Amino acid sequence: MIDISTLNFSKLNGLIPAIIVDSETDKILMLGFMNEQALKKTIETNKVTFFSRTKSALWTKGETSGNFLFVKDIITDCDNDSIIVYATPQGPTCHTGNYSCFGLEKNNLRFLGYLNDLIYQRKKALPEGSYTTELFKSGSDRIIQKVGEEATEVIIAAKNKSRREIIYESADLLFHLIVMLADNEINLTDIVDELKSRHK
Repeated sequence: MIDISTLNFSKLNGLIPAIIVDSETDKILMLGFMNEQALKKTIETNKVTFFSRTKSALWTKGETSGNFLFVKDIITDCDNDSIIVYATPQGPTCHTGNYSCFGLEKNNLRFLGYLNDLIYQRKKALPEGSYTTELFKSGSDRIIQKVGEEATEVIIAAKNKSRREIIYESADLLFHLIVMLADNEINLTDIVDELKSRHK
């Protein structure tokens, strides 16, 4: 987390711009301003808190709507006079009900990268109580078998024309496929690179 003492609040009369970015999608959610007190409260509560220039008071995003922004990380720019706050939004960020104040749409595909990294972490650490750990401990044959089983479930769901079943079973297949790739030391990015190489 950021060291507040390194920041320069003097350029904007005690304020710094704070760009809020969705930690899962890398999409910009909003821009606000923080003074030192707001930043300290943001770090202490793990909820994004701004300084309102119109009300001259602190306000925590979501305190009335319930759409909090839970902090994951904070970084500063090269001049130490503005920050990016990576956060997980609890509901829409914009007061209009939109995902982003900039009209951006949520892109869940970045979550696949997070899931890929998490599965690799589980493979290395093998934490107790984790289904992923159980899969890796069961060996390659069992992992491959699960991919086959889940692929069959997707086919059945597609034959049944059930949108909900297709989504559910495809999620199972995708998860077990990433586990199988990790078991073979293949990163999901390797698959993306292959797809990109085919795109003309």
